[in-house]
Amino acid sequence: MNLNDYVASIPDFPSKGILFRDITPLMADGEAFRYACDELTEYARKIGAEVVAGPESRGFIFGCPVAYNLNIGFVPVRKPNKLPRKTISITYELEYGTNELHIHEDAIKPGQKVLIIDDLLATGGTVDATIKLVEQLGGEVVGCAFLIELEDLKGREALSGYDVFTLMKY
Repeated sequence: MNLNDYVASIPDFPSKGILFRDITPLMADGEAFRYACDELTEYARKIGAEVVAGPESRGFIFGCPVAYNLNIGFVPVRKPNKLPRKTISITYELEYGTNELHIHEDAIKPGQKVLIIDDLLATGGTVDATIKLVEQLGGEVVGCAFLIELEDLKGREALSGYDVFTLMKY
């Protein structure tokens, strides 16, 4: 299946000069969504993932079905003040400022093999921050998987040393 057929390209969104890759048509098509989740599941199986972690919010959309398919857990990585118990956090740089992510301090067991799933690999900042949180808890990041990679933004370079899997490249 050619998943690119289910991605809408929106010029000048959210600002002039940006070509936004909209995955909502893929999510709305049952066959395409299942195919994408199945491909991510096969990757997770191949690398021996024991748990899936996903940053808010689209990491939830694709990470949860993969965890479900493999009968393993899913760990949400969230923005500030969204998790109810004690967390650890990290602040990281964005092109236009900073952002902060949190994870429950008991979400990952030491030595646990973690797959991080998100919808998009752009500069790699969000996933790099997620990796740091997982590793701070003693987890082993065995892979990072994405629906889309924007190659010009060189996010793969920020993740050097980690196994990176993408379903589509632009």
